[in-house]
Amino acid sequence: MTSLRGACNAGRSPPVVSQRWRAVVLAAGWLATGRVAAAPAAAAPAAGRGADNPSEALELPTVVVIGTTALPGIGLPLERVAGNVQAYTSLGLAAQHADGVAGFLEQNAGSVNFNSAQGNPFQPDLLFRGFTASPLLGTPQGVSVFQDGVRVNEPFADVVNWDLIPESAIANVQLIPGSNPAFGLNALGGAVALYTKSGRDYPGAALELGGGSFGRRQLSFEYGAQRGAWDLYATGNYLGDDGWAEHNPSLVRQLFLKAGYETERTNVDLSFTAADNTLEGTQTIPRSFLDDPRQAYTYPDRSHDELAFAALKASQFLADGILLGASLYVRHNRNESRASDANNDFGAVDPVSGALDTVEATNDDSVVDQRSAGGGLQLTLKGSVRGAENQFVLGVATDAGNARYTQRSQPAAFTATRATVGSGAFATATDASTNQRTDGVYLADTLLLGPRWSISVAGRYSRALVRIADESGTAPQLDGAHRYARLNPALGVTFNPTPALTAFATWNQGMRVPTPIELACADPGAPCRLPNSFVADPPLAAIVSRTIELGARGRGTVPASWSAAVYRTDLEDDLAFISSGGASASSGYFRNVGATRRQGLELAASAQRGRSALTLGYDYLDATYRTRFASLSPNNSSADASGAIDVRPGNRLPGVPRHTLKARLDLAQGQRYSGGLALRYSSPVFARGDENNRDRNGPLSGFVTVGLDARCALAAALELYVRVDNLLDRRYANFGVLGRNVFTGPGNSFDGTDPRAEQFRGVGAPRGAWAGIRYRLR
Repeated sequence: MTSLRGACNAGRSPPVVSQRWRAVVLAAGWLATGRVAAAPAAAAPAAGRGADNPSEALELPTVVVIGTTALPGIGLPLERVAGNVQAYTSLGLAAQHADGVAGFLEQNAGSVNFNSAQGNPFQPDLLFRGFTASPLLGTPQGVSVFQDGVRVNEPFADVVNWDLIPESAIANVQLIPGSNPAFGLNALGGAVALYTKSGRDYPGAALELGGGSFGRRQLSFEYGAQRGAWDLYATGNYLGDDGWAEHNPSLVRQLFLKAGYETERTNVDLSFTAADNTLEGTQTIPRSFLDDPRQAYTYPDRSHDELAFAALKASQFLADGILLGASLYVRHNRNESRASDANNDFGAVDPVSGALDTVEATNDDSVVDQRSAGGGLQLTLKGSVRGAENQFVLGVATDAGNARYTQRSQPAAFTATRATVGSGAFATATDASTNQRTDGVYLADTLLLGPRWSISVAGRYSRALVRIADESGTAPQLDGAHRYARLNPALGVTFNPTPALTAFATWNQGMRVPTPIELACADPGAPCRLPNSFVADPPLAAIVSRTIELGARGRGTVPASWSAAVYRTDLEDDLAFISSGGASASSGYFRNVGATRRQGLELAASAQRGRSALTLGYDYLDATYRTRFASLSPNNSSADASGAIDVRPGNRLPGVPRHTLKARLDLAQGQRYSGGLALRYSSPVFARGDENNRDRNGPLSGFVTVGLDARCALAAALELYVRVDNLLDRRYANFGVLGRNVFTGPGNSFDGTDPRAEQFRGVGAPRGAWAGIRYRLR
């Protein structure tokens, strides 16, 4: 029987669970209704010393177990979990020096793609199996992101602000596919689990200085120490640059602190994350502007993000094989934004007064101040049932969040360079508060049926309440309460005919409830310019996802690994943001559009020879609508006289590439020189607003990019690194939206009387090169 310490401390005596707890485990196993989690395509070798406490194995510099729930637990060895999980460690993150965790996943992870809807490298849309984790209001979210077990999708709109996650603090990343109910609401297509470093496993100090293209300058530090059972870890980052495009600077400031206490039976971690970032985007630009892709359509478009986030997690072995885990957190995020927009009603006649609308543009200021808190309690029982090894998990969790949303608008006019200059006073358009609470209870059981087979079942019952209230006193129609509840089950099976081969099959079900901003912007007759206005609208249905996945992974006699998986995720009452016109990707409304499907194939392989390695990955993804519906898209060339398009089953979802290929070659010469060459191909995608795939512009072209990174050890504690993105300086776009171009005058000047329907594009960055030096004291 596998020891309590699992892969961390192989060879120790097996745990003993009392007869009383055996009865509890056996009864719970019969009651369980789903599976726990999925397994990685490949895992790194175990850490040199192993974890003193197996509940903290995920803090190690290498991956030894797979997290099966958000709360502290023992986890499972990868051969006993079903699914094509991908795992990455701090070693890869540090070597490649990508722009944040999301940037690293784009370059390395299978079934992960980006789009540049925001026009800023620190505010990307990350797509995983066709589901999105995005900072952009107006993008329906389908991926949950966790930092040390705390879900960091913000409560107001489930957005993920990637700039608030300090990459230097991350020990490892696990990308868990499917509709896994163990990770709660919103994990329709998968979850990203981030585990932070500890001073125990990352001792010493380091200082890093860097800079390069687009005026970038960067400074970061890292410090870890241990004394007895206590440890401390701290890291901070400062990054500023001018941006590759006009009016596109970034300022990122992050701080992460963590204090821990760990023995073989007890662990307590208290962490604090803070950030104060100012990011400016370039918006999408019409095709007629592509002679100079650096120009902005309008500006300014600025976002200021502040974060204070404290989390406490603890675990205690009550007896051998009995672990009690708990977590508590509080989080405060404040976002202030300024958006410049063309006035879609320019030139219209007021039906009451008969006056002509001569306002060219608006400056829209919005503030989202959101606070959230929550916690959970989880019991893990590891022992045997009738001689078969068994692990049972029972947990409860609650999350509550409230937000105050205010928005005001100012009439403006355009300058010759398309900047918006205010021409009147700001007027409040929206003042609303929202409140959400989610409660869940879950259980999971993994039973080993001999040395080759294991079966996992799990289930989670979730109950959610979403309230919206008008705070202005002028829009009581906003007031409302929406309740959702559902039991989501899962099932997984693994088969290990040899120690080097695992086959798996899994079925699971998840749910996402509409967010306050979706519930308050669901009327096609009153589209919103997100995040600018709320209206009273009909309720939306919860989205239910069901995933089935089959696959296998294995290891070769030489250092090599491979994985293959096929999957299908069907969504019921899927929620889409329907663009309704204008030049902005955020003009439209939310709507349940019936059934959608994402199905595909994932292939990956890697081989190593000495200190050099080759990694290949190919992903095929067919993401389609399965229900016929009419959508408002007046800038689609196939729209009828009312601006509607006919979306039919089989039409492809916008923004999702069908084929993706990633290859990376890592080379090393001795202990001093190392580097990598990475190639990424993404096939064509359709633009938002072209849900029927019939607009005359057709899809955006596919593209290939090449990246390079290299390191040189100047001394034992001193390292020089270089990174080059888009080495061949390809011009490409990875996001599109159908809009109305109002700058059709000479030199792309404003001419609101003759707007032109065009395909707007989010352009990728040109070639950029950066270098830095890192001094490490261990």
